[in-house]
Amino acid sequence: MGFLDGIMAALGGLGITALIALSPVRSTIWIRGIYGLCAIFCAAILGLSFTHLLHGGEAIRLTLPVGLPWTSAHFRLDALSGFFLIVISLGGVLASVFALGYGLHEPQPRRILPFYPPFLAGMMLVPLADDAFSFLVSWETMSLTSWAMVVSDHRGSANTRAGYIYLVMASFGTMMLLFAFGVLAGADGDYTFDATRGRDLPVWGAAAAFVLTTLGAGSKAGLVPLHVWLPEAHPAAPSHVSALMSGVMTKVAIYAFIRIVFDLVGEAAWWWGMPLLIQATATAFLGLLYALLQKDIKRILAYSTVENIGIVFFCLALALIFRAEALPGAAALALCAALFHTLNHAVFKSLLFMAAGAVLHATGERDIERMGGLIHRMPITAALFLVGSAAISALPPLNGFASEWLMFQSVLASPALSQPIARFMIPLAGAVLAISAALAAACFVRAFGIAFLGRARSDAATTAHETDRLSIAAMAASAALCVLLGILSPLVVEFLRPVAMLAVGGAMPDQSISPAPLSLIPINKTRSSYNGFIIFFFIIISSLCTAWVIHHTASRQVRKGPAWDCGYPDASPETQYSASSFSQPLRRVFASVLFQAREHVEMPVPGSTAPAHFKVTSRDPAWDLLFTPLSQLVMTVSVRLNVLQFLTIRRYLTLVFASLIVLLVVVALWN
Repeated sequence: MGFLDGIMAALGGLGITALIALSPVRSTIWIRGIYGLCAIFCAAILGLSFTHLLHGGEAIRLTLPVGLPWTSAHFRLDALSGFFLIVISLGGVLASVFALGYGLHEPQPRRILPFYPPFLAGMMLVPLADDAFSFLVSWETMSLTSWAMVVSDHRGSANTRAGYIYLVMASFGTMMLLFAFGVLAGADGDYTFDATRGRDLPVWGAAAAFVLTTLGAGSKAGLVPLHVWLPEAHPAAPSHVSALMSGVMTKVAIYAFIRIVFDLVGEAAWWWGMPLLIQATATAFLGLLYALLQKDIKRILAYSTVENIGIVFFCLALALIFRAEALPGAAALALCAALFHTLNHAVFKSLLFMAAGAVLHATGERDIERMGGLIHRMPITAALFLVGSAAISALPPLNGFASEWLMFQSVLASPALSQPIARFMIPLAGAVLAISAALAAACFVRAFGIAFLGRARSDAATTAHETDRLSIAAMAASAALCVLLGILSPLVVEFLRPVAMLAVGGAMPDQSISPAPLSLIPINKTRSSYNGFIIFFFIIISSLCTAWVIHHTASRQVRKGPAWDCGYPDASPETQYSASSFSQPLRRVFASVLFQAREHVEMPVPGSTAPAHFKVTSRDPAWDLLFTPLSQLVMTVSVRLNVLQFLTIRRYLTLVFASLIVLLVVVALWN
């Protein structure tokens, strides 16, 4: 059995698991059995995909006699689809192992389990699809099953609203991709990807396909201003599903963009990358500012995903520009930075959502202002959340730093471009992303410090407890991957060589020529390099030496005294630093203009014993500038078109005849 046959067999196993999940039985063994089978099949796909890419990632095809009556379902496994299968199946393994423990606490597991295996299968079928029909069916399977899990707790009005917004945005994205495939297929109507690659598109057709793909894939990934569903849907879903949606499903959208723009569309003009560069930079910057305003821990993580998606698309825009300018080495560097960060984000964002789920189960709270002191009651979860926070903040030697370092190295390659506007805009956008990286560190210092440090801010935080062992095992595996991917980054880059050759026709330098083992070389060994292993070794040795010196030279006498309480005699948790006070300077500098953030203070009159009230309100400009006017326009047009319901038969026939004539004219012009 070949690699693709084995993967398809494992996907069939996920389908059988979904049928088993429809059983009316509800027991611990049944719940763990479903998640256990999902973990096993995902692990099998992970192993097959990894082995295939390790052997060069040569294209393997498979045709099945299913689908439309006049065609078949085409599937293909190559280097690009193999890499994304690794990302998806790895996330599936981690989330499924976590759910072996966490899933037992779900109040209504039968609303989750029947949709969980087909959700995994749909995500994995998208990279394998080799025709538009199979692609869109798999895409819709992924979208609808995830929507069903978002609205699993349908009694909550917020969840219902989140499901509605998600469904609308998912439908919009699918429609844009449908139009993109229609443009790529042309008048011949051959929707196989092999036929699309061989078609010579006119300039307007290629540009239209690029714009439609950016809208379709960007809406699923969370590009600003199409991100509005993401902070609503991710917190509404169960935490292991949130980990998959944020850490994995957004990567399927990245795959869709790379497959269509870099593979199917063909040669692109350099200026295509400029609007995407600006949009990606705005996405990264605004995503972190959004996150800094939140107090819901899952909304913080959801908005952080928006920022990381901006980083990935920024690198893809650079790769597009470099490829159009015939700079394959720089294009490969930018593409590898995007793919590496895609993998890294899947790992550390899954870790953070799983840790947030453990905190939610232990406290019943998502508001970090009602947590505090959890490091004493959940020390393992706190340590693992800290690793994820350091990784997403791009601190060396963890994986987030390695991929973002490659991104900035690709920015430094921009002087080789021939276009002055690109040479000006790329460093400027890189400076904005550097600010975003600093904001990311501030965001997760705030999240970890308020939630885990200090004193308990509520009774729920006081009675919190550590999560189960299986959930800890999944989080520990993710944390270990954050360390290993950062230390072994040259091996990861070398592993991505077949993907870069397929997408941009170039590759990064051979990492084996580095002067020191495990040194990452972006362009050549004489310019710059990074060695995560040396940094990791230095941190370990310096920490051990510091601990030894303190242990052997410090005084063993203990002095006890009252803790500084900011001048308040009552040691109340309310005197602690809060999430709002932490973000206040940044909120006043940026959010007051960008998000219309306003502080509302109600002070009682002198002598009154009434409490003071402080409230901060903000608005997402995407709603005010785009979606609210658009919804009003749709309602207005719908009211105007309501007269079509009351036409006579003759007028209906006339309308149908006129529509037919218009369609025939369009087809004639198309040909």
